[in-house]
Formats: sequence, C-alpha cells, structure tokens
Amino acid sequence: MSSFENLRIVDNFYQTSAFFPMPTVLIGTLTESGMTTLGSYSLVQPYYIAGKDYYSMLLCCRNSSNTAQNLLRNGKCSINFIPDKKRYFKEAVRLGFPGDTPEEKMKDCIFTLEEGLMAQDNRSESFPKVVAESFQVMECTWMRELDKAQNDAPGQLNGYPPPYHDFNGITSEFGAHFILRIDKILMKSKYRDTIIKGVRAKGFPRIPVDYGYRDSKNFWYTRFRRPHPELLPIREGSIQSVRYAADRIDDRIRFTDEACAKLVKVPRIFLPTALKGCVNWAKEHDVEIIDAEHMDLINDKRSKEKQGKA
Repeated sequence: MSSFENLRIVDNFYQTSAFFPMPTVLIGTLTESGMTTLGSYSLVQPYYIAGKDYYSMLLCCRNSSNTAQNLLRNGKCSINFIPDKKRYFKEAVRLGFPGDTPEEKMKDCIFTLEEGLMAQDNRSESFPKVVAESFQVMECTWMRELDKAQNDAPGQLNGYPPPYHDFNGITSEFGAHFILRIDKILMKSKYRDTIIKGVRAKGFPRIPVDYGYRDSKNFWYTRFRRPHPELLPIREGSIQSVRYAADRIDDRIRFTDEACAKLVKVPRIFLPTALKGCVNWAKEHDVEIIDAEHMDLINDKRSKEKQGKA
C-alpha cells in the first residue's frame, strides 16, 4: 500500500494542487505613454542557461495583464528581485491585484524607480525603470520570433482566439509565456562581491519564498533563513583517464599532466563537455598547450571581474 493519497489536479495546480516554492519578483514594463508600471509575479524561472548565444528567463502570466499587454507592445521588461521585508511583500500582493490600471497601481507605490543600465547604454531607446530596493535586477527583451510569435499583438483583454503557440507568446485563451533574453544582470555591490569573491552564508541576499494564493483569501510566503552548505561528494578519476579523453578531443590542442590533474574531479559524464570548453578557450587565446595556469583561468568564470577590481 502506498503511503500517499491521490490529489485531483485542477487549474493553477502549482498553488491549488501542490506546494511549490517560488520567487517573488516585480516585473517592470512600459505603458503606451512610456510610464514604468510594476506587476508582481512568481512563475518566473531560468530557461536558456547554456549552449545558446544568449541566456533567458521564462515568464508565465495572464495574457490580459498589464505586464503581458506591455510586453506584446514593446518587448522590454525589468525583473526585480525584492528582499524579504514584510512591507515589501504586502506591497507586492497589492501590485499583483488584477484589474487595476497602471496609474492606479503606481499612484502610492512604496518602491523607488531608477534608470537601469540598458537606458544608460542606449539613450535613443526607452526601457522600463528598475526597482532601487531590489538586490538584483534582470533587464530583458522578449524574443518574439521564437515559436513564430512575432505577430502576437496587444488589445485582447477578454481572451485571445486560437490558434495558440506552444511555448512563447499567446499560448491559450487566457495565458501567455514570454521567453525573455537577459540583456543585463544588475546587482547590489555586496552580493556581486559574494559571487565574484566566493559564496558564504552571510553573503546571500534575504530572499522570500512564495507559496502563492491559497484558500481564496491569502498569499503565503516564508521568511528568509540563513542558508547552509552541503559538501558535494567527490569521485575522482585518474590523470590517465583524463589524458585518454583529452588526447582525443582535438587534433591540435594538447593538455599537460598538470592540466589534466585539474579535471580529475569532473564527473565522467561531463568530462567531454569540459574538455571542449577548454579547447574553445585555447583557440580563442592562441594557446596550443593547456597547462595548469591556463586551467585556473578557464575554471575561474569571474577572472575578468577580479582583474578589473585589481
């Protein structure tokens, strides 16, 4: 006998039929008049994380929302991650109430808006402002050509007729998905330093965890608690096994034994990908023999920022 019971799956299953932890973000978009308006969202997640020529996030939302209509119109947004403060979450709940106009939402908004880096770098274009109280912001562009969604347009506030797209643009009568290319990630100095110099528990931002709208009455979330690390168990290979793979990855680029030693802790399934990455780096930097010092540079994804700080 199973120790579980079946639970019927209904609409909005992530909050009606499950317990699903989510972030709390404010998405900034531009109205027709050029004003930045904010909407609260939790169904936001990484989408393209590697292997493409850009990185992206995925937003799931009502297609009649101010956010969706503005994205369909001009394709620009800011994803603002707010820290764990009770009054911030209360304001996020207010900003998420459906039906209010942008002017009504923003009239007494407690958050501070400021220019993002995209606006500073592209003075001839208009971009949504960012929330100054955020610990990080992603400035994004909707990739409307994906899934042939380039003809999706604003204006339908009572449901869109078919046909629908599979994963981008208008995906159902009342739903929309937006694949958002990340143009810039903005981060407050304290947390940027944590990522560049090394992560420690005290360096994490205070991030609330949202559990959504439940019991037809309340939005639920949990307060931030200090994160704890758990050491990954390492299964080391041998220099010989790395050497065997390295000698066959490219006919021109070679690895020293010291360089191979830097790769013995890479899981076997990821080793070919890691070696290909090393070879690509070597070709970009006119290196034919990769040594331990080169491996240190390759492994340090933040070496440019560290050199800049120095």
